[in-house]
Formats: sequence, structure tokens, C-alpha cells
Amino acid sequence: MEVREAQRPLKQRYREDPSAAHITLHATGAQSDTPIACSVEVGRAIHEAQAHQGVGGAGTAACSGDMLLGALAACAQVTCQMVASAMGITTSRIEVRVDGDLDLRGTLGVDPDTPVGFQSIRLDFDVDAPGADADAISKLKEKTTRYCVVLATLNHPPAVDVTWS
Repeated sequence: MEVREAQRPLKQRYREDPSAAHITLHATGAQSDTPIACSVEVGRAIHEAQAHQGVGGAGTAACSGDMLLGALAACAQVTCQMVASAMGITTSRIEVRVDGDLDLRGTLGVDPDTPVGFQSIRLDFDVDAPGADADAISKLKEKTTRYCVVLATLNHPPAVDVTWS
């Protein structure tokens, strides 16, 4: 697949009509029979999710933290692949690993001074591009981290509007 060719008409359209580039993505969580699990519709698939074992879940499905890290891994992986392709960098391997550290005392309200959420997230790229020089790899790194939507969102979080109906 030629990424630049696929993106050329899109880029032109967005230059001519910036409002055409504005999209809204959706995810919906739905209650299940147990208070520790739910189904989540993301994109065109439904995924089962549940509370982590460390907060009382069964540990048989992904927890929301897993899904957040998975979203970062998927975005970083696809972004790096697309950027490498657009730059003409031939790769034999691009793999991304994401690790995140949580202190569950915050989530469970055990310690009011312990924050809820990830305290740190590590994103590791393992790229094998035998024909690429150091400058090309540096540009690949810069563009991948710049254009990865999930990474940019985590680094510069938007305001989140929470409503109850």
C-alpha cells in the first residue's frame, strides 16, 4: 500500500475544507449481568471488559487500563508503520510495547493521598530497518511521536466534559 497516494486526496480535501477533517469517534460501555464487567463497543467491534483482579475482577478479560495501554500500542504501531512507509523506510520489524504503573490503593480508596490512575507509562519501540541510517531513524521517531493521536492526547490531555443523564 502506498500511504502517500492514499493520503494525498485526503490532505488536499482537508486543506480546501478544514471542517471536513473534524470527526467524532465513539465508544459505548453497556452494563452486563455482573457489576465487575461490561461490554464496550469500539469502532466496529464489541470487546468484553472487566475490573482488574486487583480491585475484585475475575481477571478473564481486559480491564480499562489494559484498553488504554492497548489503544496507545495500536496507535503507536500503526503510526510508525505508516510514517515508515511514507518515508520510504523499509522495515523488517516494528514492534511496540506499552507498560503502565498503577497503585490500586488510589482506585480502591485505601489511601486518599494515592492518585487514581497511571503514575507512569512507558512506550518502547523495537524497529529493525536495516537500510535506514541514523538520520532516517531519528526522523521516523520524531514524526511517529508527533503524529500518534493517543500519545499526543496523553501528553496534552484535552478537557473532558462529564455529564450524567
